[in-house]
Amino acid sequence: MDFGSVTLSRVELQQRTFVTKVYGWMTVALVITAVVALAVVNTPSLTRLFLGNPALLIGLCIGELALVFVLSAAMGRLAAVTAMYLFLLYSALNGITLSGIFLVFTAESIATTFFVTAGMFAVVSAYGYFTKADLTTLGSLCFMTLIGVILASLVNVFLGSTRLNWIITYVGILVFVGLTAYDTQKIKVMGQAGIERGDEQTKGAILGALALYLDFINLFLLLLRLFGRRD
Repeated sequence: MDFGSVTLSRVELQQRTFVTKVYGWMTVALVITAVVALAVVNTPSLTRLFLGNPALLIGLCIGELALVFVLSAAMGRLAAVTAMYLFLLYSALNGITLSGIFLVFTAESIATTFFVTAGMFAVVSAYGYFTKADLTTLGSLCFMTLIGVILASLVNVFLGSTRLNWIITYVGILVFVGLTAYDTQKIKVMGQAGIERGDEQTKGAILGALALYLDFINLFLLLLRLFGRRD
């Protein structure tokens, strides 16, 4: 009986250690993104370089997509230190491409939206962590809906429909709320699996952090459409 208790405590400790690492990496990435975004928008030369050059901005966006693909699809073949630097590079590039929001929306509304996003994210993530329900079906549904949202967004580039834009925004918010809960539960399960210390644990933590980081950033941008006040 005592032996079983010791074993259970060890599993719980492994899980908590892993989950803590995931949220730690996510937090670091968000801080880097915010610092880089503020540095770009507050430095005129950097603003002209990145935001005044559409070709460079498109190149950075393509680079971001490539990094996400590499981290998601080739994580098993990467060294832990390489995965770490690629993740941090991605968060920095995201800071550059997101810096433009400071030229569109007021700083106050951006800050307000960030805290609203953080609060919503915390609540939903806590639900995903503590719920006993299996969220696999929800995750699959949200992923399929996300594909529909992306396609609708591409179509609306040509249509320019305000109504469709708002539908995309509200559906997108629901999608990333669902994905946040699902990804959190998936990370908890990874922690319960008892990933050993070292490179494999680091890579697993970075992969989990990337998923939550993307959920947070996309939720923030969608909420900014609702709460953002333009300059």
